Amino acid sequence: METLWMIEPWHWLVLGFVLLIVEMFVPTFASLWFGAAAIIVAALTWLLPIGFSVQIVIWLVLSAVFLVVWFKFIKPLSVDRTKAGLGGSVIVGETGMIVLQPQPDRAGVVRFSVPIVGAAEWMCRTRGEVVAVGDRVVVTDIVGNELIVSSMKSQAVLNKNRQIQ
Repeated sequence: METLWMIEPWHWLVLGFVLLIVEMFVPTFASLWFGAAAIIVAALTWLLPIGFSVQIVIWLVLSAVFLVVWFKFIKPLSVDRTKAGLGGSVIVGETGMIVLQPQPDRAGVVRFSVPIVGAAEWMCRTRGEVVAVGDRVVVTDIVGNELIVSSMKSQAVLNKNRQIQ
């Protein structure tokens, strides 16, 4: 009895590379995993005499495993931490470092290690507190386009006083 479907290893290899190329134009990472699974099936089919139905099952299982691993473990590591597009209130509580000291007559500049709402540096002022270049500060409020910051040291004292009361 002849088999109607005769799939050679190079068929799987071509399918795998076509899916990898499709991934370049469709940025979902879905076809990437189907393509990688097809390339692995090509290698297994080349090494071992595997029937067509077993090849399909291996391809489906590998694709499912790759997708689960991607969405469960790998993708959460690449979450956008910039908070771009969110309201200004997401900045309150963030910590940064003073790179230009604020003066009573002009704003200073605070730099964040990760861009916050699309920018790594923001204009800042204090509420009468003196902070120097290199001081770590925490954002306490936003007024217009400027951040109101407070020294991490003064925030630690406030938190300690709250715990005592």
